[in-house]
Amino acid sequence: MLTDILLDAVFDTLKTVPFLFLAYLLMELIEYKFEDKAAEIVNRAGRSGPVLGGLLGIIPQCGFSAATANLFSGGLISRGTMLAVFLSTSDEMLPMLISEHAPAASTVKVMLVKIAVAIVAGLVIDLTPAAHRSPRIHELCEEEHCDCEDSIWVSALKHTGKITIFIFLVNLVLTAAITFLGADSLSGLVFHLPFVGELLTAVIGLIPNCAASVAITELYLQGGMSTGAMLSGLLTGSGIGLLVLFRMNRDWKDNLKTLGFLYAAGVLLGFLAGLLPIF
Repeated sequence: MLTDILLDAVFDTLKTVPFLFLAYLLMELIEYKFEDKAAEIVNRAGRSGPVLGGLLGIIPQCGFSAATANLFSGGLISRGTMLAVFLSTSDEMLPMLISEHAPAASTVKVMLVKIAVAIVAGLVIDLTPAAHRSPRIHELCEEEHCDCEDSIWVSALKHTGKITIFIFLVNLVLTAAITFLGADSLSGLVFHLPFVGELLTAVIGLIPNCAASVAITELYLQGGMSTGAMLSGLLTGSGIGLLVLFRMNRDWKDNLKTLGFLYAAGVLLGFLAGLLPIF
């Protein structure tokens, strides 16, 4: 039985590799052409920053959330603009959905919900006194990148290799759970409980590692998570944005404030979006 579980996990993972590589190759090309321009646009956006941040953040690339964290740390953009980017950033969601052959309509709906939530949350947060900081340009001393000095082919291969490992581990755990517990038991896990699922997956999404979005997306596709819980986890999943924010901004109280806003928005808006009849 253990051999069957291992083989199933291996085969399920290998089937996704070609699609993952093509998705990451496209993402690397977009990032190479787009990331610097996107950061410059958001920097000059002013009050419309959350709108542009929500729209641009959904475009797959590895460094945009990190770039906006740097800009906020330097006081050059508002908290609402940065959080709009964090909420709309898809991290590994899009290549996962593509590689697993998820229905195109469902993928588009998830992306549209993330954009809408990001814009609304960002605009609301910018109405609060905590939205803006004084310029501190000297803190913008470096930017985080994902080995983007490599060619797009090498970078795509590196991304594919790293995510394939995570996908295999998640597949292994899920295959074992389905084998020993049964599919019905898996669908009845705590992630299906109203609001409780959103509370838990939003915490998982805060982990600044691609494994979080991989696990959330895979569990949702396997039927082990409600739509609302999935959305909450993917909304709080901002890639390495939070990691860069805590590294660049030495005001930990201010960082915890950002973390609280992100978590609350992910839980509440993920729960509400999950109730919509569009899914």
